[in-house]
Amino acid sequence: MPRKRPGRVRTKNTNRREALKLSSMAPEDFNVRPGETKSIACPDCRTWRRIMGDTVLKIREHCASDKVAEGEKHITCPGSDQLVVLDIDVRRWQARQNRLLRDAMPQDNRRAAQQFYKPLPAPAAPVSRIKAEVTLETARQSYLAHRKGCTRCVGGKHCTDGGILARRYVFALNQEPARREACKEQERQERRTVRKQAAPTVRKAQWTKHGGKAVETANNRCAERTSGSLSEFRGPQLPLAPQDAAAHDRRQAELGKQYARKAPVTSAA
Repeated sequence: MPRKRPGRVRTKNTNRREALKLSSMAPEDFNVRPGETKSIACPDCRTWRRIMGDTVLKIREHCASDKVAEGEKHITCPGSDQLVVLDIDVRRWQARQNRLLRDAMPQDNRRAAQQFYKPLPAPAAPVSRIKAEVTLETARQSYLAHRKGCTRCVGGKHCTDGGILARRYVFALNQEPARREACKEQERQERRTVRKQAAPTVRKAQWTKHGGKAVETANNRCAERTSGSLSEFRGPQLPLAPQDAAAHDRRQAELGKQYARKAPVTSAA
């Protein structure tokens, strides 16, 4: 398929008019759709003419009358070689034109711009690929159900899915002691939490049962001190002299000699 090239501007001549801006024209008077030949309704003769050029856009030179073949004189239209400025957002213009065409179409011929088809349900995943909470009992039941219905799982041999289920069952069997210990620890934590939350209520009930006012009165009562005691923390039988006076004197003499030997000798100046 030959490549479609834009029309070339073969002349630098213009009609010496100010450049025609597409934003000043009606949206239905020109066509600048991507992939299509650019065309415009000439402002002078109101006939559709091609827009030539790629960067510098001009209205192609054309005749003012379409009846030259019938013998009329060829007169160049004043709108020939008119400069055109593409100063619009092509995407917005195209969206608006599509909406106008859709609204102008008869109701019987209208159809949604996008067709929605109900997707077919995906096939169910095999048991070996279902990601769920794996326990010892569920792994065992899945493995036994597969062995019962699979013809390739015979003796110690397994198919692909049977091998996955077997390894899952062995893994769950090895993890069962740790899982039970974790469950017990969780139960202990829950019991401790319940006891902590119920402790204020239990203490309040005990305080009510044993008579709160009597206990408070006993705590606030000041006990009388024993005669002869210096304070409430020690009794009157505190010894003030050593039990063996001779042994005490000998010990004090020995300590004095030791201190005399250790003391440095200083000379009087």
